[in-house]
Amino acid sequence: MAAKLPLIHLKAGRTETAYWHDIWRYRELFWILAWRDIAVQYKQAVFGLLWAVLRPALTAAIFTVVFGRIAGLPAEGGVPYPLLVMAGMLPWFLISTVLGNGANSLVANGNLISKVYFPRLIVPVASGMVALVDFLLSLLMLFTLMAWYRFVPSWHIVLLPGFMLLAVLAALGPALILSALNIRYRDVRFVVPFMVQFGLYISPVGFSSAVVPEPWKLLYALNPAVAVIDGFRWCLLGGQTQLEMASLALGLAVSLILLVAGLRLFRATEKTFADLL
Repeated sequence: MAAKLPLIHLKAGRTETAYWHDIWRYRELFWILAWRDIAVQYKQAVFGLLWAVLRPALTAAIFTVVFGRIAGLPAEGGVPYPLLVMAGMLPWFLISTVLGNGANSLVANGNLISKVYFPRLIVPVASGMVALVDFLLSLLMLFTLMAWYRFVPSWHIVLLPGFMLLAVLAALGPALILSALNIRYRDVRFVVPFMVQFGLYISPVGFSSAVVPEPWKLLYALNPAVAVIDGFRWCLLGGQTQLEMASLALGLAVSLILLVAGLRLFRATEKTFADLL
């Protein structure tokens, strides 16, 4: 049976005064869109949900060979290099998937947006649920790899949900900015894959942040993915890797600034979405 959307009486100024209340009233639509995106993600794919595991696993294997074997970069704290890379790959895929899906979500749902009123913010946020499902499946694979290496995490792992939230926040701000721009400038869809690819190599995914020279650490930390990845490793690898508090604070600040900027731009342009689509 189709879900029944809440009845809302539209009047002048309502979208400004009751916007966040409307988001709560449309929470059922949020879950419908999220479940639809999860179902469609791997529809008719031969390996199905296994792609959520295969993508980070294959990428981590390549990075282990390139950075660990060929370049000979050290693994901080004596951690096996495959674990170091995999613990960095998971949060990066979470960030990049939220960013990529969110940036294209409004255009992909153009027919719905142009016909029905609801808070448009629901769309890019719901698209990020796919990333969370992929992340949880990949996390199970990482735990299996840790068991293979007989590597036991410390109490730091209880803080992992906090860094998961930080990863989503770090990606959501840019995703809102790009999704709003993508409505007017369709070139954005070509820019997003380049941004993701570029971000992969300037983030400490295939190597430890410890190899970054000290004078460059704060500048490097302006990339919010640095704090997220370092935090994940600190949580998952038993505290064998270092977590710089200054880098964490800077990454959190940049993520919040981008989130606020994304929300402001999104809300300022939201009323034009239906016309432009």
